Amino acid sequence: MSTGSLIWKEGKTQVGGTGLHIVKGGSGDPLLVLHGEMGQTVPLRYEESLAQDFTLHMPAHPGFGITDRLDWIMSVRDLASWYLRVIDELGLERVNLLGFSLGGWLAAEMACQSPQTFKKMALVAPTGIKPPTGEILDMFLIVAREYLEEGFLDADATPEYSIAYPLEPTPEQVELWECSREESARLAWRPYMYHPALPHLLSRLKDLPTLLVWGEKDGVIPVSAGEAYRDAIQGARLEIMPDCGHRPEMEKTEEFVRLVRDFFS
Repeated sequence: MSTGSLIWKEGKTQVGGTGLHIVKGGSGDPLLVLHGEMGQTVPLRYEESLAQDFTLHMPAHPGFGITDRLDWIMSVRDLASWYLRVIDELGLERVNLLGFSLGGWLAAEMACQSPQTFKKMALVAPTGIKPPTGEILDMFLIVAREYLEEGFLDADATPEYSIAYPLEPTPEQVELWECSREESARLAWRPYMYHPALPHLLSRLKDLPTLLVWGEKDGVIPVSAGEAYRDAIQGARLEIMPDCGHRPEMEKTEEFVRLVRDFFS
C-alpha cells in the first residue's frame, strides 16, 4: 500500500491471541495510533506527514470489521488491558500514543492501567468522560452516513472526507462501518460512551505529558468534555482548534500535524 512517496506495510500479526491487522510505516520513534468508533480508514495525509518523523503503528481494533472479535472483551477497559499485552508482545517500550474519539478513550484507559508504558499521549476529542454540559451524539439514533457527516463542520469542504468515507462505498466498506457500530455498542452502550470512574483514574497520569485536541465546533463530543479531561489530568494541555468539528486531523490537517509533531518531538 502506498500514499504519495510513502510505502505502508499492511498485514496480520499474531499477538494477543489473535491475528491483529496492522498498518505500519515511517521512520523514527514509534507512535501507536488508535482509530475511533467508525473503524480504520486508509492512511490519510496527517498520517503520511507524521510518518516523516515517527514510525506509525496503526492497528484495527478487534471486532471493528478487520481484526476478528475477541468475545471476552466486553468493555473499553477490557480492550485497553488487551492492548497492553499487545504492546508487550510487539516490544513497543515507552511508545508515544495518539488516539481519536473512542480510540482516545481507549488510550486514556491504557495509560491509567500502565502509565509507565507510554512516553507521551495525545487524545483527539476522546469519548470516555460524560460532558459536564451538552451530550455525546448518539450514533445509534442515526445511520452511519449521517454520523460520519456530523463529525465535520463542513464535510463538502473537507477533501479527504470522500477518501476516508466514499460517497459510493463498496459493500465491504459498508460492512466495516456496521461492524464498527455493532462493536462500539457492545463495548460502550451503557453508559453510552463514557466510564464514570475514568475522571478519578486519570489522576495517575500526573507524570505523563498529555495533549488534548478539540475542534471548537465539535458536534459529536462537546468541548466541555475536553475541559473535564484537562482538569482530571494534572498538567494536561487543551488545544481548541477554531472553525473545526470532531475531525481536526482531516479538517485542519496542517495545523493538526504541526501541533502533534511539536508535542511528540
